[in-house]
Amino acid sequence: MKREKATTLAQQGFALVLVLWVLSLLTIMAGSFALSMRRETSIIASIKNNAEAAAVAESGIAIAELMLLNPDQNKRWRMDGTIYQIINADALGSDNAEVRVRLLAETGKIDINKADQKLLAGLMAQLPVEDEQQRVKLVGAILDWRDEDDLINIDGAEQKEYEEAGLSYQPRNKPFQTVDELQLVLGVDRVIYEWLEPLVTVYSGQPNVNVQYASKDVLQVLPDVDVDLIDDYMAARLESITNGSPAPASPFGAGKTKSAGDGEALTLVSEALLDDGSRAVVSAVIKAGGGTQVGQPFQVLEWHRNTVSDGSLFADTVGASTISELLVKNYK
Repeated sequence: MKREKATTLAQQGFALVLVLWVLSLLTIMAGSFALSMRRETSIIASIKNNAEAAAVAESGIAIAELMLLNPDQNKRWRMDGTIYQIINADALGSDNAEVRVRLLAETGKIDINKADQKLLAGLMAQLPVEDEQQRVKLVGAILDWRDEDDLINIDGAEQKEYEEAGLSYQPRNKPFQTVDELQLVLGVDRVIYEWLEPLVTVYSGQPNVNVQYASKDVLQVLPDVDVDLIDDYMAARLESITNGSPAPASPFGAGKTKSAGDGEALTLVSEALLDDGSRAVVSAVIKAGGGTQVGQPFQVLEWHRNTVSDGSLFADTVGASTISELLVKNYK
């Protein structure tokens, strides 16, 4: 009798332990499922917010194109690096976002296909490297990359120099097709490319820079510009937009501001910021006229999402300029 009772108690104890193990396992499974669901919910919310930010940033590009077509020239958005802010929910299709858009005419940059040796040398003179000989070699390497022959420029680089550097390619001996192609030029590393990228273009088609479109970053590297006049000129630009008056004459000589006419290429950078901190950047290079569809005023030459640009448009500084030198309008 005692043995049977002991056996029964043992069985009951085993059953209790088994139940506890099952309950513990179910608890762990439930906790794991809840954690997984929270993670998935967070991921889905992040994807949704990023998609919304990207859509809002694209709206900024569309608004900028519309403002470039304003019949009142003094109300058209300027293509000189000015930043415009939009916080109108109806325009953006979102009531928890704001957008900043920057416009940069390609003629306000240095065309690496057209710039002569003097202009390239002036650009490289400002390069943040200590080796003077390296700057000289970069000028020659760029000239050798774009020219049509295999004759080496002084301190330049043709096929032999690329082979000696262990590279499996040689200069194209044709004009640069994109700014990205600069990364292939002998001597151009990541640091140098990131410094050059916002200053140069392949879409200008002009040997010189239109200084009335040039950003402060470009003005500071031009060899014939008096740097002491740059800040006053930037302030005059800002004042003219605020007052709705024509752009001021350049104190540096060459250059004339005009609207985006046929063949004029410009870069639009649109950055959206949502209330929750989600953000997206869209960068486009467009050209006035030549759209692929009837009535399309602009042709898209490049389109990039979430690009690495020269700093956020919501930062305190953008390149060499403070945001107060560039941010001129609020559209509510």
